Amino acid sequence: MDKRQLGKTDLMISPLGLGTVKFGRNEGVKYPSAFEIPDEDFLAELLARAKALGINMLDTAPAYGQSEERLGRLLTGQREDWVIIGKAGEEFEDGESSHIFTPDHFERSLERSLKRLNTDYLDALLIHSNGHDMEILAQNDLIAKLRDFKDQGLVKAIGASTKTVEGGIMALELLDIVMASYNPAYTDEKPVLDYAAKHGGGLILKKALASGHVDRIDPSRFPRENGNLCTSEKQIPACAGNAVEYSLNFAFDHPGVDAIIVGTINPKHLEENVKAAQSALRLRNAHADF
Repeated sequence: MDKRQLGKTDLMISPLGLGTVKFGRNEGVKYPSAFEIPDEDFLAELLARAKALGINMLDTAPAYGQSEERLGRLLTGQREDWVIIGKAGEEFEDGESSHIFTPDHFERSLERSLKRLNTDYLDALLIHSNGHDMEILAQNDLIAKLRDFKDQGLVKAIGASTKTVEGGIMALELLDIVMASYNPAYTDEKPVLDYAAKHGGGLILKKALASGHVDRIDPSRFPRENGNLCTSEKQIPACAGNAVEYSLNFAFDHPGVDAIIVGTINPKHLEENVKAAQSALRLRNAHADF
């Protein structure tokens, strides 16, 4: 996959990134089925395959269990090969999430993340919002702290993983990057994508595959499989590959989208996701040329 500029930042990213929550956490997650956290030998092979497929962007967070620490070990000697998107604001301990949005906490959180990841900088640091986007982004001292991190060279770009239209747009006005949700079953945040397309902000999509819940996507909209539409939930598993392709086509069709983060620990799914993304990007480029 060809690298592209993320918004107005200097970051050159793969259009498909790898989410790493499953690298370190299997409690309190929104995926449709339970899973075991893989060992690090398995994850090393997965990361090597991702790199070979052209992926260079990784998404992690303190709330992702041991994800940061494991990446710190797994990426030894490879730091310059990867664009690491980190977060701050959400913690996950003893099966419970909590949120702290103060400058002091963000400073401690970033220091801890850098230590865990065995690096002296993050490519981007995002506010890990709890949904109260506007309240968080209105904290001038917090925004100033993020900008200070950037001035110090501790992070190359700053942004927010938001949950509301108003918050997403405000994040694009104040910061470099926003991470927003968008898929065929959930289009509420489309105005954020529209704003990014118009003003050139960096936009990364999360939940483009509805966190693995393809049954939330209207089956009648799936592409044909052997001449038949997936017209019932019973048929969805057989058409899951098409659901992925359709969903990524849907996401990349919007000109505001720079990249999509998809989390997986399944090598087969990783390859299918890359193939679907490449197909979607070819279609997008063909439309642009036309």
